[in-house]
Amino acid sequence: MSIAANGSAGQSEPAQQQGGSTRSGAATATATVTDRLVEANKRYAAEFTDPGMGAAPVLKVAVVACMDARIDLHRALGLQLGDCHTIRNAGGVVTDDTIRSLAISQRALGTRSVVLIHHTQCGMQTITEDFRTELEAEVGQRPTWAVEAFTDADQDVRQSMARVRTSPFLPARDDVRGFVFDVHTGLLREITDL
Repeated sequence: MSIAANGSAGQSEPAQQQGGSTRSGAATATATVTDRLVEANKRYAAEFTDPGMGAAPVLKVAVVACMDARIDLHRALGLQLGDCHTIRNAGGVVTDDTIRSLAISQRALGTRSVVLIHHTQCGMQTITEDFRTELEAEVGQRPTWAVEAFTDADQDVRQSMARVRTSPFLPARDDVRGFVFDVHTGLLREITDL
């Protein structure tokens, strides 16, 4: 089984519009998505003002969430630039790399709270660890990482909370809470330990 992009509702329109120009105004029909992003950055930088803030988040919180494009994490949580550290990956699962980022966030930059967010209709619920076997068959090398697929988002949030709370690398493990974000309503539902 492989994961493929689909044309589901809610996705943004293609970078190209009729007449071969992109939304950014470039006159070439061969502009890539990356070209579009670079052009958008030029417009952003032209109006950019250094906010004069440090790297440590003001609210001393790190948020671990899924990379799903439907989740506007800062808007959903009422966050502003500089409020939090955001760590996103497929599924929002707590992996060794997530622990690495949290350890740096806590030990070097002072965060004390961890918020874990999974969501409804997650793509990680539609694949299995067989994904690694398929990759090995395709490229001739087995990935060293686990897929971290799951069938029950609530239970996976509990597992992620347990991984954070038991990590010896994290000094701040008391304020760890987990949630499932509903992609249709925008509401968070808190997951308890039991």
